[in-house]
Amino acid sequence: MKNKHLEIQAFHLPEYYEIPDVGLYLEQVVKYINGYLSVITDNTLTNSMVSNYVKKGLVSNPVKKQYSRNQIATLIYISITKISLSLEDIELLKHIGLDEYESDHAYQYFKKELENVLAYVFGFKNKMDAIGKDNNQIKILLRNTIIAVSHQIYLAKYFKDIHIDEKK
Repeated sequence: MKNKHLEIQAFHLPEYYEIPDVGLYLEQVVKYINGYLSVITDNTLTNSMVSNYVKKGLVSNPVKKQYSRNQIATLIYISITKISLSLEDIELLKHIGLDEYESDHAYQYFKKELENVLAYVFGFKNKMDAIGKDNNQIKILLRNTIIAVSHQIYLAKYFKDIHIDEKK
């Protein structure tokens, strides 16, 4: 399995400052996010999903139908964590984290931790790195969420490979 999924080893989410902050329209946001997520999941983000997240208050309303960097980062977080969590739990985890950390810091931690855990789960490194300076309850909760998501991604890719092999 290790050598079969080299795209996981090369997987990176954008740095917070790399996320466009010029204001993207809904279809541009969906295309941008799906471009990154296609490496780790077959579940794509849709326009209606984004609209639903806005209606539920998980993402703030776009300004003049345009989404900012912070909104896009939030949508990336939601799109990945919904692999394992309910929307209610995602909202709770988001609010707990954002009460403690600024949005850019929370996103950067999430990004680094996801890349760290995926590399470990897929066998590209022997142990997970320690990310960040402190090790509080919020970070432990987020790390465990990311571990669950990473295992879901691993299993989905593994079972997809089995089904492909069976069809040959």
